Amino acid sequence: MTAWSSFNADEVAALTQGDSFFADPGERDCPACGERRLRAYFTTPPAARRPTLVSYVWCGACDKFVGTRAKHPEGLIFSDPLATLTPTERRNLETTLTGFLTHLDTLWDTGALPQTFTTA
Repeated sequence: MTAWSSFNADEVAALTQGDSFFADPGERDCPACGERRLRAYFTTPPAARRPTLVSYVWCGACDKFVGTRAKHPEGLIFSDPLATLTPTERRNLETTLTGFLTHLDTLWDTGALPQTFTTA
């Protein structure tokens, strides 16, 4: 099993440079290891009290990860290959970070990710 670790502060700062994942949703170079395996996934929690966007950014090469919650940008619409899961299936998938990110990697490798983004 993979032992995920967090990006350090400088690496997180580097993630904010350049085009956003909304403008350029493909893989990019990891600020920690330099491999082109940095990936992102975005979702909106169904029970959130206010418009919330949850992001997962990880590197499949060095197993570094960061997750954030932010205000959902007004008008942002995006595809979500996990939207068809029932709440129970989603909870089961998110039981462990390792299992969840492994599943997301599989979606990348099979072409279901990256997501597509538009604005209303």
